[in-house]
Amino acid sequence: MGDRMSEKMARDWLLAQNKFQDSKRKLNRTFTISVASGKGGVGKSSIAIKMSKILSEWGHKVLLVDCDYNLSNTSIKLGIPINDNFAKLILKEISFEECIFKQGNFHLLPGCSGNMDIFSGKFKLEKFLIDLLLEKEDEYDFIILDCPAGLSKEILTLNAYSDYRFIILNPDKSSLTDAYSLMKILKNNFGIRENHILLNMMSSFTQYKRIIQVLSNTTKNFLDLKLNVLGWIHKETKNLDKFDRLLQDSNSDIHKNLSKILKKFTENNIREGRVKEELIRP
Repeated sequence: MGDRMSEKMARDWLLAQNKFQDSKRKLNRTFTISVASGKGGVGKSSIAIKMSKILSEWGHKVLLVDCDYNLSNTSIKLGIPINDNFAKLILKEISFEECIFKQGNFHLLPGCSGNMDIFSGKFKLEKFLIDLLLEKEDEYDFIILDCPAGLSKEILTLNAYSDYRFIILNPDKSSLTDAYSLMKILKNNFGIRENHILLNMMSSFTQYKRIIQVLSNTTKNFLDLKLNVLGWIHKETKNLDKFDRLLQDSNSDIHKNLSKILKKFTENNIREGRVKEELIRP
């Protein structure tokens, strides 16, 4: 593992950061949301991009972070040239300002693609990123973390750090079991009890209700967790290229659907620039 943090070191370090953050976040208007999934292919990156764009269109200053450091899908979906600037940022060869892509209120911190320095595992990537977010969060209203699929230590640490976790599922059975595993480990290892569920690629409201009932019963009975359900997004029948173009279309059903979900979420959880007290980590 080289210089990378063990899981225990990550938990201890994260706890120390959270003690500092708790008092700060009660006064701070910046909210960090991780967009995660246990399984790949559920539309997570597309949703992270779209919600970042919507929030920025509403006048919020938003930083989207591609946390798949070495497979930068957000850059590809947005049509931005892929580069190694993230690795250069870690090595302090360039500044944060030189690394990010800006489009009005929307800023993107992209990852790399096949960079050998990152692949070698010699960087404490999650510590570097969280330290960077602590330094820069006063500059943004929302920071969206597009986390890669899976259950690696880095992914778990970033999800535990976030104020909110949006866990994306689709109708695939493995998507449900992997999402359950993610919530289970976050609870058992980091004490995280608050997660928000968003179902993507649903064919009908009936299907959506059935999946929510199964997942809700399972998490309540085995994890003693109550689900916070954000809503659902209808399955897009267009091909992938057209789907990515729909990310830019404010008249699409995807845009309208996600706008309603975000409006409800912000109204229910964010008041007068503050996280609701019951959602601040103890």
